[in-house]
Amino acid sequence: MNFLNNKNILVTGGTGSFGKKFIKNILTSQVKKVVVFSRDELKQYEMKQEFSDNRLRYFIGDVRDKDRLYRAFEGIDYVVHAAAMKHVDACEYNPFEAVKTNINGAQNIIEAAIDKGVNKVIALSTDKAAAPINLYGATKLASDKLFVAGNSYAGDKGTRFAVVRYGNVVGSRGSVVPFFKKIQHTGRIPITDERMTRFWITLDQGVQFVINSFDRMIGGEIFVPKIPSMKVTDLARAVAPDCQLDFIGIRPGEKLHEVMITEDDARHTVDFGTYYVIQPEFPWWSDRASEKNIFLNDNFKYSSDLNDDWLSVEQLKQFIKE
Repeated sequence: MNFLNNKNILVTGGTGSFGKKFIKNILTSQVKKVVVFSRDELKQYEMKQEFSDNRLRYFIGDVRDKDRLYRAFEGIDYVVHAAAMKHVDACEYNPFEAVKTNINGAQNIIEAAIDKGVNKVIALSTDKAAAPINLYGATKLASDKLFVAGNSYAGDKGTRFAVVRYGNVVGSRGSVVPFFKKIQHTGRIPITDERMTRFWITLDQGVQFVINSFDRMIGGEIFVPKIPSMKVTDLARAVAPDCQLDFIGIRPGEKLHEVMITEDDARHTVDFGTYYVIQPEFPWWSDRASEKNIFLNDNFKYSSDLNDDWLSVEQLKQFIKE
């Protein structure tokens, strides 16, 4: 994390699961200042009790409010954009609110970063942005497109934008593991479909991947980590082995399998060994792509059901324990 030495970094959604873990990690570096930007004063108060580092600053604000972002971005070198409406059901029921936060908020971040001279911005995405079937995924796809295009919008001003896309973070707020643990005393675990698969990534892995992506980015990339898959039924057996599984049917807007790289994206995606990069289709990008990297086949699709790496029930038990 040497690139953070004597730098100021801001995290939108800084009191969320990812934000808190990311901030905890970067405070071990020689970062100069960390700004926690979020709209929940209670969560900021609770975070102040947990963290006692004088490099932390707390800003109450909403990404919908461009004026507040302009104030918060003064003197900031790097931004991690983790704020979003991310619950599928809430977005379906409150569609205009999801658009205001996930799309309009993205535009506000881009414009404020360019105008205030921020060096680099990484926005967090989701597997649901690849071939979206629900409003949350559609808003995040629009957000991804905005951040990629933001590099052209910035012109020669120097601000660069990239996106990190991965699946559900196990153990984060609202994820299925805490839910399974909460209801295991009933002796029954509801599963929407016995065929359902998901990518698996821990919070620590997600945070480290974002940190690495800051160091790697040129501007315009969508970074996708190579991570293992799991069957949701195996996860339920790992969390609550004595419970009966009830198959209740797929909910509206829910996918059977996660997709992070579609076949159409694969045509301009490069394999970097431990991760993929969906490259932007800018006329200037080809001059920056390394010839020794491996481009994917046209029919490639990075989906949780087509993965080569799978976690067993025993491996899932060990991850949950850790």
